[in-house]
Amino acid sequence: MRTGMRQGPEIWIRGPVAAPEPGPPAALPRATARRFSWVGAHGGSGVSTLAAVYGGHDSGRDWPGPGDPWSVLLVARTHAAGLDAVVPAVEAFRRGEAPRGLALDAVVLVADAPGRLPRPLAQRIRLVESVIDVYRVPWVPEWRLGDLSGRPPRGTEPLARLTGAVR
Repeated sequence: MRTGMRQGPEIWIRGPVAAPEPGPPAALPRATARRFSWVGAHGGSGVSTLAAVYGGHDSGRDWPGPGDPWSVLLVARTHAAGLDAVVPAVEAFRRGEAPRGLALDAVVLVADAPGRLPRPLAQRIRLVESVIDVYRVPWVPEWRLGDLSGRPPRGTEPLARLTGAVR
């Protein structure tokens, strides 16, 4: 489960990984939907859908560019491969390997299927939650059909408040 993680005396702090350095001159207020750049930890994570529903910049799997919001929401699916991709990405921020000035605000985990998660996946998510804020997005059948017109799904109110998508 911890394959590829460094062993050592480093201390993990829960919450944002790094404070943003002075960045773009006109930072947007926290209440607007355009404050964040969504970055996928892996292909198919749901970045484009989340950016369309909650607002913000769709960075795909790339780092935000110079004109994009510097606050990052890292996105992954809740399957094993998605969760495997989250840890190295969080580590990149923690070790200072992300581009200078970017700040990882939270991880957003998108359900990979309807229903409850198997226990091993739920345990892995708890490990991620122990080091950074995690927002969960449930399976939304309408999104699978391309219908992004509804309100954000029930249970995602904290994420909607964070991104300013509260209607």
